[in-house]
Amino acid sequence: MLKKLTAEFIGTFWLVLGGCGSAVFAAAFPELGIGFLGVALAFGLTVVTMAYAIGHISGCHLNPAVSFGLWAGGRFPTAELIPYMLVQVAGGIVGAYVVYIIASGAPGFDLAGGLASNGYGDHSPGGYDMLSGFVTEVLMTFMFLIVIMGATHKLASPGMAGLAIGLALTLIHLISIPITNTSVNPARSTGPALLVGDWAMAQLWMFWVAPLIGAFIAGVVYRWLSPNED
Repeated sequence: MLKKLTAEFIGTFWLVLGGCGSAVFAAAFPELGIGFLGVALAFGLTVVTMAYAIGHISGCHLNPAVSFGLWAGGRFPTAELIPYMLVQVAGGIVGAYVVYIIASGAPGFDLAGGLASNGYGDHSPGGYDMLSGFVTEVLMTFMFLIVIMGATHKLASPGMAGLAIGLALTLIHLISIPITNTSVNPARSTGPALLVGDWAMAQLWMFWVAPLIGAFIAGVVYRWLSPNED
């Protein structure tokens, strides 16, 4: 169990460092910024790389909503759910702190820029309101879990699961970065929010509630779609 939890910590750390780091360091870099497309790819690549690095150790959840959805779908034991969620959040916090340490070394850095925090209303990249953000986060997490549960089904090709899941996360970011800066992952949202404080902490509730709802519904739905998993 300790090895599983350590793997989840490392994987979630990498997801936040790679995904949020790309948004903070490179998204709008003068002249050669990677933009939304680059950030979306960065998040997807963190999942792809970790899927093949630690998937055989911990399952490579990297996300409390994923663990919760797999539990709802009968794929994950109750006894491991809370420990997984705790180490994922811890990995996300450490990853965000490392991004902050590096970013603070640049002239003019200001936490008011958000450190890639998720938000709605005035803090949505496109100015989308709370309802738009909530619906988006529920639906994007729902689809993410559907892909995860399908790609890891016993009848699916096991070697392709990591790629399918990583590409799904890339697509989700391409759709929803302008709306909420894309969460679908409470651990990814919590790390930056703790450092930014203020509005980011005030809006963090949505990036826990909406992904967990979407994940739970997906777990139940996929369990009904494919009941003969065992």
